[in-house]
Amino acid sequence: MGRGKDDYYNRAKQQGYRSRAAYKLKQLDDLESLIEGGDTVVDLGAAPGGWLQVAAEKVGPRGRVIGVDLQRIKDLEDAELADRTETLRGDMTQEKTLKRVLDAADGPVDCVVSDMAPNMSGEYSLDQARSLHLARMAFETALELLDTGGNFAVKVFEGPDVDALRADIDDEFQYVRATSPDASRQSSSEIYLLAKGRLTAPVEVGDELEVEIIDTGSEGDGIASVEGYRLFVTGTEKGETVRVRVEDVKPNFGFAELLE
Repeated sequence: MGRGKDDYYNRAKQQGYRSRAAYKLKQLDDLESLIEGGDTVVDLGAAPGGWLQVAAEKVGPRGRVIGVDLQRIKDLEDAELADRTETLRGDMTQEKTLKRVLDAADGPVDCVVSDMAPNMSGEYSLDQARSLHLARMAFETALELLDTGGNFAVKVFEGPDVDALRADIDDEFQYVRATSPDASRQSSSEIYLLAKGRLTAPVEVGDELEVEIIDTGSEGDGIASVEGYRLFVTGTEKGETVRVRVEDVKPNFGFAELLE
């Protein structure tokens, strides 16, 4: 038992946190300001509740935290923090649990955090694969829940395919970084991927709209801006106002074709 573990374990006991993991979320938040006052936060794999406590402190009296876990999560002891939190017992691999979270959130959320870990088999390659599966599931859940500009933090064990997961997350957010907080045990191979600024498109495939071409791309396509979102339109020139149909939508740009 290294000194680091004693330190955080004892500190958690003294400061009334349910787990030493509380300090991981504190450190991740210090690094990237994931949670702000007034936010709605969803905590996946929230038992025993250390992250819930920290998130509830961070969101303040105007914020809300929804914790989800397969295990029952006891209500927080601090009445003020308990008022800001709601816990759901359910399996995030099931569609019905996601629906319950969406209902509880009552609209898009500002931050999704996941400290989910698999039941350990002791065989690293198996545990790592399961950890990756949980992280990807948390990511897919975050995409369903997060508002434009929202943030995401997820734990994963280092190993194959983590880079691919990171690249997929990077496609959907302004940026992503990997970090290991001090509060992680020295022997641990866990890392956290922190993603800031969820990118979403204000248009959908099939939308027809009138746009002004404000610029020209490197391939010679016209570029329109819809609420700050770039839409490439072949066969148009700067200064034109045209009607287009949206054909393809990526998180931070899309393609539309000219309607005659």
